[in-house]
Amino acid sequence: MKFKVVLEENEEGEITIFVPSLPGCISKGDTIDEALENIKEAIELYLEPDIEKIPTGGNIQILEVSL
Repeated sequence: MKFKVVLEENEEGEITIFVPSLPGCISKGDTIDEALENIKEAIELYLEPDIEKIPTGGNIQILEVSL
């Protein structure tokens, strides 16, 4: 999967980075490379399912889909 990210550098040089298509998925770093690594981790956590919220029982199946 590919995501477009937005970077913004503040006056102190710290970089804030967020993913417009994933509301609330935001991170930061001292360099662009650090910010990019941090947002990758944030995206993975954002997309990770909350197992406790998945219904169970009956005819429910849990499958994986790759994009």
